Amino acid sequence: MLKKIEKTLKQYWGYDEFRPLQKEAMLSAISGRDSLVVLPTGGGKSLCFQVPAMSLDGITLVISPLISLMKDQVDGLVDCGVPAARLDSTVSPEDRTAIYRQAFAGELKLLYLSPERLMSKGFTDFISDLNITMVAVDEAHCVSMWGHDFRPEYRQLGRLKQIFGAIPIHAYTATATGQVRDDIAKQLKLDKPEILVGSFDRPNLFYRIMQRENRMKQLKEIIDRHEGESGIIYCIKRSDTEQVAKSLNKEGYKALPYHAGLTDEKRRKHQDAFIKEKTDIIVATIAFGMGIDKSNVRYVIHCGMPKSLENYQQESGRAGRDGLNSECVLLYSPGDFALWKSIMQDMPTEALKISEGKLSYMYSFCTGATCRHQAILNYFDQKLENDNCQACDICLDEVEQVEDALIVAQKIISCVARLNQSFGSNYTAEVLTGSNNMRLIMNRHQELSTYGLMAEHKQPTIRNWIEQLVGQDYLAKVGEYHVLAITKSGWEVLRGNITPRLLKASEKTKDTKSKAKPKAHLNDLSSGQIELFEILRQIRREIADKKGIPAYLIFNDATLHDMAYQMPIDDEQLLQIHGVGVQKKSKYGKKFIKAIIKFKESQ
Repeated sequence: MLKKIEKTLKQYWGYDEFRPLQKEAMLSAISGRDSLVVLPTGGGKSLCFQVPAMSLDGITLVISPLISLMKDQVDGLVDCGVPAARLDSTVSPEDRTAIYRQAFAGELKLLYLSPERLMSKGFTDFISDLNITMVAVDEAHCVSMWGHDFRPEYRQLGRLKQIFGAIPIHAYTATATGQVRDDIAKQLKLDKPEILVGSFDRPNLFYRIMQRENRMKQLKEIIDRHEGESGIIYCIKRSDTEQVAKSLNKEGYKALPYHAGLTDEKRRKHQDAFIKEKTDIIVATIAFGMGIDKSNVRYVIHCGMPKSLENYQQESGRAGRDGLNSECVLLYSPGDFALWKSIMQDMPTEALKISEGKLSYMYSFCTGATCRHQAILNYFDQKLENDNCQACDICLDEVEQVEDALIVAQKIISCVARLNQSFGSNYTAEVLTGSNNMRLIMNRHQELSTYGLMAEHKQPTIRNWIEQLVGQDYLAKVGEYHVLAITKSGWEVLRGNITPRLLKASEKTKDTKSKAKPKAHLNDLSSGQIELFEILRQIRREIADKKGIPAYLIFNDATLHDMAYQMPIDDEQLLQIHGVGVQKKSKYGKKFIKAIIKFKESQ
């Protein structure tokens, strides 16, 4: 079976080797045993059920939450020569009839369905005569209320075992803590499943976190590093997506908004424009993302703090799915924390408690001073193999740490203590800078020993350090008015037993432009090879426009990168390129080989 899987992987997808845990997941899928597979976004989790489906007799049912996600995957499979189809509300009655005929004739290998359709009255009886080999539940974290994108309709899937009996069920997700994994297995009633958990680290992603100050200026600096490349900008509020998109267009960029307040038709139109590279930038709320399988997103920017680290890992993971280097920048403000809390207030008590805990951890991540890759892995109970990831602002020393962090922290915490832990961040900063604020004078706080103790610093700088101390759990914001309180760890700082890590204020951070090289994913190509890469991109775009499908479904950037580097000039050499299978070689090979030969002759 392993040889069969390897042959199938090469023939249809053009891959000669497995990514981490793919082989184990595929072998588990064909063994007849239930499984739960957790692989990071871009880790090739879809192949874990698609390849076995092509290697087994019968049909595989794939349960997916979004029409756009189903359409994307089915279009990609059909282009690779895999007999796949989807049943959703956008499929015409005529096409639906044709799909049923294909399914019962044994002409399909994968059939994609929403949970609602699969569990609808009468439908399971209707398909019971199909030769169903296995059931794959994609985006399985949706079944758990502990997951970052819980969907009540996914709870119905607990009946799968009752409906399909001995047919194996395989659950797949890109983001799940141990708690979520346990809940998925419980809710789906998996029978002694093999649980495979890959590393949550994405070494090809470069993480930067900074306070949001001049939003448009910061956005433009990042986008300009990726001229002509695809990027996603996430905002918390719908109104912000509209405003940011409008401002970017005024500056000459091509951007479109996406949020739940737009009509279905407009959302579909904007998403389609982004996927087909008619626009470079999509500015979206979290309503955008899970249905996107676009592999060549080169950067993801968050204009506000996400509500959980699972969300951030999932959303930032939209970048670099093809394995090439990509950039993820998070611009946060202390106000984001309060905004999310207000949005969450109508949640049921238990769900609110879970969400607030995740929000606090996310804020700690933003204000922390440890390796960004390691901080993400810590959340998922994993560790980074190296001490320095070489792919974040902390490890590359782009942000400076305060040399006398212990003294700075002791001054701030001491002031909180002398204010009887009864005032907020702004007031505390005013006392430390020696402000003449009337309220402060009336409270006679100018008489405190900490009054003016940090007069050499600006109030925004001190507030920034306070937020860092809150994020690292040395201080806490409590009560309705978010007054500062000293935690157990904070008292240890005052005693000198713990030294916090504090970052210098943003106006004093190092210039990062020199380290953020444009087109970083092409660093290992020569100037001539980069020129060829762009020529191949143009050919890909022309073919995609004619076929009316996304460009990355022809070949992804990693494949074009390999072509530009290897420069194949015949079919045999082309089949050695990563991502070129027999079907795609036959469909598109001539045009790309012709372009490569022409380029080589011109050099």
